[in-house]
Amino acid sequence: MENRYYKMVDGYRVRKSHFPIGMVFYVFLAFIGMSALQFAVIIGVEALEWDWWLVVVFVFAYWLLVAIVFTVFTRLQIKNAYEKPLKEIANAINQVANGDFSVYVPTIHTPEKLDYLDIMIVDFNKMVEELGSIETLKTDFFSNVSHEIKTPISVIQNTSELLKKSDLKEEDKAQVDIIYNASKKLSALISNILRLNRLEKQKIKAQLKKFDLSRQLCDCVLLFEDQWDKKNIELDLDIEDSVYIDSDEELLDHVWTNIISNAIKFTKDGGKISIKEESFEDKVNVTISDNGEGMSEETIRHIFDKFYQGDASHATEGNGLGLALVSRILQLVDGEISVDSKLSEGTSICVSLPKTKN
Repeated sequence: MENRYYKMVDGYRVRKSHFPIGMVFYVFLAFIGMSALQFAVIIGVEALEWDWWLVVVFVFAYWLLVAIVFTVFTRLQIKNAYEKPLKEIANAINQVANGDFSVYVPTIHTPEKLDYLDIMIVDFNKMVEELGSIETLKTDFFSNVSHEIKTPISVIQNTSELLKKSDLKEEDKAQVDIIYNASKKLSALISNILRLNRLEKQKIKAQLKKFDLSRQLCDCVLLFEDQWDKKNIELDLDIEDSVYIDSDEELLDHVWTNIISNAIKFTKDGGKISIKEESFEDKVNVTISDNGEGMSEETIRHIFDKFYQGDASHATEGNGLGLALVSRILQLVDGEISVDSKLSEGTSICVSLPKTKN
């Protein structure tokens, strides 16, 4: 039942005010009591025949103490009643914004003493739970559909590859090439979806071992030799002779291939790409820069989102999963990534990895 102090909200009995009228009444009585105490003390001081200035100093000191106590009391009430729960909610919102739907914020009061701030927290927890269910449903859908599509795509790709080797007319071979390239592109998309899905569900664990990062970078660069030769791109390498790190070599392979392929993709013919490896006491930085198209600030904010493509026209090849995959892998291996880019001036991506401790 609703009354002056409580109302029913979604089945909860909720206080209408965070600070009930009773508290205001008690504060009022406290000030009346302190005023009466001052009056009694002044009468007592007059009986002792103190000088007038001592009485003034005493009254000032008395009310100064009262003001300090009341200010500290009010500050603690505001901190416990508002600041602390609001900070918890703000931190939880930030975690949800970054894709963590396991967040739960406890209510401030017990179920029989809930107020409107508690109801806001309860509703927030319900919202996060629903978002988590939707995210799980979406991830499972992509995973299941991708698994179902992967087999027929492999059949199409293998069959078209066999047809390419058979005796066909030139125009027929051109059509087979189109089928083969399209199936290869779709197969790469499905592989990335499945890989990202396994990473997000933590089905893939980082297998840390010591390996030479410099050698790995050189091997990855050589994989794209045909592509940067075809576009006549100038390649500037500043890679150390040997740098050993403890990390997952296979996962980092995906990091370098994705970043380098993006650099080649968005660099115009005759452009320049530089790869610099720099060792510090506790980390290794790998910076991959190009003088290509560059990105706007809006694009930079979203490049690690799944399926996001800065090129709204989709004129360039890609599916918007590469950098999302890179970001998730670096989280697994305790790495960091930063992006510096300007439109028409190029892009610089720096990956920082912990160095092997001797």
